[in-house]
Amino acid sequence: MANSTTEGATTAADREGARPAQSHAKVIRAAILGTVVEYYDFGIYGYMATMLSTHFFVKGDPTTALLGTFAAFAVAFFLRVPGGIFFGHIGDKYGRKKALTWTILLMAVATALMGLLPTYATLGVWATTLLTLSRCLQGFAAGGELGGANSFVSEHAPPRWRAFQTSMVNSGTYIGSLCASLMALALTTGLSAEQVDAWGWRIPFLLSLVIGLVGLWIRNSLDETEQFEDVQQRDVVVKVPLFALLSTAWRQILTIILLGAVITGGYYIASVYAATYLQTAGQRSPQFAFTATCIAMVVGVITLPISGYLGDRIGRKPVFIGGSAAGAVFGVPMFMLMADGPAPLAILGPTVLFICVSVVNGVSFATYAEMLRARFRYSGIALGNNVTNMLLGGTAPFIATLLVSSTGNKLAPAGYFVACALISLIMSLFIKETRGKELAL
Repeated sequence: MANSTTEGATTAADREGARPAQSHAKVIRAAILGTVVEYYDFGIYGYMATMLSTHFFVKGDPTTALLGTFAAFAVAFFLRVPGGIFFGHIGDKYGRKKALTWTILLMAVATALMGLLPTYATLGVWATTLLTLSRCLQGFAAGGELGGANSFVSEHAPPRWRAFQTSMVNSGTYIGSLCASLMALALTTGLSAEQVDAWGWRIPFLLSLVIGLVGLWIRNSLDETEQFEDVQQRDVVVKVPLFALLSTAWRQILTIILLGAVITGGYYIASVYAATYLQTAGQRSPQFAFTATCIAMVVGVITLPISGYLGDRIGRKPVFIGGSAAGAVFGVPMFMLMADGPAPLAILGPTVLFICVSVVNGVSFATYAEMLRARFRYSGIALGNNVTNMLLGGTAPFIATLLVSSTGNKLAPAGYFVACALISLIMSLFIKETRGKELAL
């Protein structure tokens, strides 16, 4: 690690006289739009799971085919960790903008490839293999997204608005997933079942080329963050950010992993798996299921900035505790509504779960940024977030499906959601408050 006589936080005063800063609105808009593109691409696989299972896995047993589809969904999350390490290295050593440009390009290519693949009927097991490889490329690209986007925005944001502004970035993940859900809803509503089965399922994947180019153009229009430039100018760029991170900030990484349990595991249960659960356990139509998850995500998008605002006013810790505790309390009742409740209450189920996740998520990445130094911030956020996604997020739909299949209890997935909420709750009791903290170099 290079030495520097000037250590510690970079304040607004430190940056006086620097190049004119980009407007906060431009930075946030670019981060949101780029994240929307990334998470549309990453989420469309989950929302098209039941359709993909019929085209890329052995036909016969629908449950086995669906498990295979969700297994491929989960495999991508294991690639998020090396993806986060790779893009974190680029982002911490060469700049946030460079890394974020490559993540969006790789994601668009991988997603479009899914829309072009021959099916199992044509290539047999090779079709399954190619689908899984494409999904792995998606996971590798997604691994570098949130760590970079939140590092980028947190380094631009004033301390008094940092949670609010990073919460807006996280809304991009929800909006991207919402767009994917809306696309699935439009597809199943606008086309006949035969048309969707024959060729319609390819459309959402091929659209990623168009929206990917838009996101690439938006990100290329931004300048690098001033704090990263400070790291370069003060000669404190580390040779291998990951090594510096693990040797000096391993406690912070463990904290990020545990705090994110309900954000990742809870998110994929309340969104991707909920759409499947409403169709299987609740015997609802695909249109109803996708409508319900769309409503849940709209409410989640609204909740995120409210949570961020509260985090900037009363502190990160009370919001963490409140959101995760609510998830532990409401998990089982909401699954009961999704399985057996009347239509309005069945829709309320994923919506309430999503609110609990969003409350925690609204303050999460500002807290992560405040825990870590700029010299390895991208790598740190990416590593902690992606390990949680690997352990609890990507496996969530697969484990939830397996729990129902093996136990015969359709409420078993609620236990997974509650467990994730309890992990976040316990960790949130031990964190230090970081509201108003200046970001350290």
